[in-house]
Amino acid sequence: MKLINTDKAPAAIGPYSQGFEVNGFVFTSGQIPVNPETGEAPEGIEAQAEQSCKNVAAILEAAGTGLDKVIKTTCFLADMGDFAKFNEVYAKYFTEKPARSCVAVKTLPKNLLCEIEAIAEK
Repeated sequence: MKLINTDKAPAAIGPYSQGFEVNGFVFTSGQIPVNPETGEAPEGIEAQAEQSCKNVAAILEAAGTGLDKVIKTTCFLADMGDFAKFNEVYAKYFTEKPARSCVAVKTLPKNLLCEIEAIAEK
């Protein structure tokens, strides 16, 4: 088991890691849309989806893999009314169309609008 850590994605805001590599697979923690350079999140679902996708990509890159190797994502939305706009951004990054779950949740950390976690082949 190998810990994945990069400064190109936001640091964990709790007692967990950005990700782990186990038996040829990379598991990322849920990535909220915080810009790792500023510590701030952009406004609006499109910009937040974009940043969450970039954060997932950064962790996968640090692990030696990429978005094209993702086999499963779980997406969390604060408002299912944002589903179509979220999907437009998501589709630009996850072009291989991995298996996916997308659920609405009551609240996300820092009252953000989305979060994405991924499982990828190494």
